[in-house]
Amino acid sequence: MSASRTPRTAVAVRHVPFEDLGILAPLLAERGYETTLLDAGIDELDADAVAGADLLIVLGGPIGVYDDDRYPFLRSSKAAVAARLDSGGATLGVCLGAQLLAESLGAAVRPTGAVEIGFGPLTLTPEGRESVLAPLDGEPVLHWHGDEFAIPAGAQSLAHTPGFPHQAFAVGRTLGLQFHLEADHRTIERWLIGHAHELHHNGIDPRVIREQARALGPRLETLATRVLTDWLDAVEA
Repeated sequence: MSASRTPRTAVAVRHVPFEDLGILAPLLAERGYETTLLDAGIDELDADAVAGADLLIVLGGPIGVYDDDRYPFLRSSKAAVAARLDSGGATLGVCLGAQLLAESLGAAVRPTGAVEIGFGPLTLTPEGRESVLAPLDGEPVLHWHGDEFAIPAGAQSLAHTPGFPHQAFAVGRTLGLQFHLEADHRTIERWLIGHAHELHHNGIDPRVIREQARALGPRLETLATRVLTDWLDAVEA
């Protein structure tokens, strides 16, 4: 009898319950990952455990990387992310997660005073069109952010939108995405409820995003699954 293969391990850091792994959860399960979900600010982020996982995913959230004084847990998050990047392990950052990666790589992160919320088209850079993001060129993706990151030194800038010139970057086995490929269009109502105050404050009608998710979500899920699958293939190779 042959020995069974040790399962791959993934650690996912979540900041709010509804911004979860979404379509990534079944994809990781299909690929044999055992996933540990950590709630930032509640669960301890052990830098050694984070550094040692086969895959780290840092998800989004409604705070800024510069909010250490108001949200001290960010300090341990940053330490864990830094240890992970030092290890060279496969790492995916989404929205706040991408901003944490960018800051750890020495890039600036700042509030813009504007927001980009809802589905809108993504434009890829020449490098982006040669990357795993290629299927997304000109396609509407889900945006939900007001902060922006600079592109870290040595990283490739992969995508932009009119209001946010830095939407994605890649360096080594690290991918940072300002937008939300992981979001499941079937559960967009959780986002609309959870971010109700932000939507109201910015004069955004939740009915518009709900209809966008219904009309655009299925195609985006197909494209996002392809992108995430290709990225996992590359970093696992």
